[in-house]
Amino acid sequence: MIEPVRPISIDDIGQARARIAGTVLRTPLVKLEMGDGAPDIRLKLENLQPTNAYKIRGATNAVARLSNAERARGVWTISAGNAGQGVAYAARQIGIPCTVVAIETAPQTKLDRMRALGATIVPVTYDDAWKAAESHEFPGLDATFIHPFDNHDFIAGHGTMGLEILEDAPDVRTVIAAIGGGGLISGVGSAIKARRPDVTVLGAEPETAAPYALSLREGGPRKFPDWQASFVDGAGGKSVTERMWQRMRPVTDGTITISLKQTAEAMRLIAEKSRTIAEGAGALSLAAALTGQAGQGPIVCIVSGGNIDLNKFAELVAT
Repeated sequence: MIEPVRPISIDDIGQARARIAGTVLRTPLVKLEMGDGAPDIRLKLENLQPTNAYKIRGATNAVARLSNAERARGVWTISAGNAGQGVAYAARQIGIPCTVVAIETAPQTKLDRMRALGATIVPVTYDDAWKAAESHEFPGLDATFIHPFDNHDFIAGHGTMGLEILEDAPDVRTVIAAIGGGGLISGVGSAIKARRPDVTVLGAEPETAAPYALSLREGGPRKFPDWQASFVDGAGGKSVTERMWQRMRPVTDGTITISLKQTAEAMRLIAEKSRTIAEGAGALSLAAALTGQAGQGPIVCIVSGGNIDLNKFAELVAT
C-alpha cells in the first residue's frame, strides 16, 4: 500500500542527518569566481559523493529505515543510474541484495557502476521505467521497493543538503536544483523553507523535458507532450505525478527552463572553475543561474551529479 503524501518536517530531516552521517559526505560549497559584475554563485558539489551523486543521501536514509523483514526481502529501485548507485551502495553497506530496473539508454558508466556495487540490472525502456515509477510496482519483483523520488525517507535524506547550505551560506537568497522526478527539490526545499522561508527555491529543467514548468503554467500536474531523450538523463521527467506535485508545490517558487546548449556550456564552466565533472543534470542549476532569471545572488547551485561517460563529456564541452 502506498503511503499518503505528508510534509517533510525539519525533524524528519534532522533525524536523517544523524542516520546517514557515517556514509554520506558533507560536500563543499565553492564560490564560482567569474569577475566583477557577475552574480554571486556558489556550487554545492554533490558530484563529490562516494557515488558521485546526491542520491546516496536519500538512499542511505531510506535503507536505514527499513524493518528487518523488509531488509530480508532485499530491495529494488528504478533508475537512470544515480538512484540505482545510491540504493546499491546503501544495500551493500548492510549486506542485502539490490535489483535495479534500469533505463536501457543509461550511460554505460552508470550501468557499470551499479553492477560494481553488486546490483542486479533489469534493463527496460524509459516508458516502462516511468510506468513502474508511477505505479510503484514491476512484474516479477517482490523485494522491498525503494522509490527513487516518491518516498518520504528518500526525500528527507535529500533535505540534509538544505541544512548544510544554510549553515555554509547563511546569506543565501536563492537555491536552484534540477528537477527529474522531484525528490531533490522537495527535500532541499522542505529544509530551506522550514528554516528560511524568505529564501527562493527554484527548479531547473531542460527544454526537451520540462513537465514542472508546464504544470506550473497550467496549474496542476501535467505530462510533457514533446518529451525528448538527451544527455541530460538524470533530470527532465515525462510528467509530474499528482503525488510529486503535492510535494513540490508548497516548497518551490518556480522553475527555469534551459537549452541543451546552455547546459553543455555550464558543464564546461564547472570543469574550468571547480576542476570537477558535472553530468548534464548536474549542470542545469548553474545554467539556470547564468540566465539571470535568479537574480544576482547569493545563489547556491546544486551540482547534483557527475556520472557521465568521459568521452561524451569531452565531446559536449568541446563544442
